[in-house]
Amino acid sequence: MSIKVELVVNSQDQIGEGPIWDTQANILYWVDIMGEKVQSFDPATNCHSQIPIGQAVGTVVPRSSGGLMLATQHGFAHLDNETHQLRMIHDPENDLPGNRFNDGKCDPAGRFWAGTMSFQVTDKAGSLYCMDTNQKVRKVLEDVTVSNGIAWSHDHKTMYYIDSPTYVVKSYDYDIASGQITNERVLLTIPSEMGAPDGMALDAKGRLWIAHYGGSKVCCWDPETGHIVQTIETPVSQVTACAFGGPELETLYITSGTQGLNAEQLKKEPYAGALLSVQPGCQGAPTYRFLG
Repeated sequence: MSIKVELVVNSQDQIGEGPIWDTQANILYWVDIMGEKVQSFDPATNCHSQIPIGQAVGTVVPRSSGGLMLATQHGFAHLDNETHQLRMIHDPENDLPGNRFNDGKCDPAGRFWAGTMSFQVTDKAGSLYCMDTNQKVRKVLEDVTVSNGIAWSHDHKTMYYIDSPTYVVKSYDYDIASGQITNERVLLTIPSEMGAPDGMALDAKGRLWIAHYGGSKVCCWDPETGHIVQTIETPVSQVTACAFGGPELETLYITSGTQGLNAEQLKKEPYAGALLSVQPGCQGAPTYRFLG
C-alpha cells in the first residue's frame, strides 16, 4: 500500500534542509540554505514563518536556554527567534571564505555537531566540527566533501554520519562523556541509482530514515541488517532531509530543493522546494537540544 505524501508548505526553497521538531514548542524548524532563512511551521495553527539571516545557513537546533543555534556560512551562531537578532559565536573556518556550514544536529549530551563544505562542492574541502556546551569548538573529521546526516543510537554508543558523495553511511563508536568518536567503519553502502544519501532521522526502533537526493525518495534502513525496511516515494527529486514531528512524533516531515532545476523540470515538479509530510506508520525518536 502506497503512503500519501502531503504538501505542508509550498516554500519553494532553493535548498530546504535541517528539519527538526521542537518537542517543547511543538514547532518544526528548518532552513533554506541558499535562501538564507530559518523557517518554522506550527501544525496547530498552520502558521509558516521565516526569519532572514543574511548569509547561507546550513542547519538549526533549539537551545535549552532559549532561542535557536545555527551553523551558518560564517560559523556557529545564536538566533533570538523573538527579536530575530543574530549573534555570531565562533567561525572555525574564517580562513576559508569559500566554505560554509551544512547539516548538523545535537548529540545526547547537548553538544552541537555540524560540518562544512565548499560552495563549489570541492572534493574533501570540508570538515566536521563539534561545539561543546561551553561553546568551545573542535574539529572531529577532515577531508569531508558534503557533510550531511548525523544521528546517534538509542544506547548512545554509536554515531552515524553521511558525507553525501561517498554514497555510504559510516558509523563510529561514540563516547557520550567526552564526545569522542573512534573505530570508523562503513555501515551502509547506497547504490548510486537511489540518489545520494543526504539528511537522516532516527525512529523509535533505532532505524535510519535517509533522504535520497536525486532519488525522489526517503528510505528506512535497518542498521543491524543493512536492509531497506520501507520506502517513501515523493513528488520531488531533490529530497534533502527528514524529521519526525507532531505531538506523538508520528509525522515524517520532508524537506526538498529547487537548486539547479530548469523551468521544464520545475513544471514537472510543482512541489519542488516544498515542505512535505507523510504518516509512515511508526514513531520517531526525540532529537536533542543544545545545552550550552
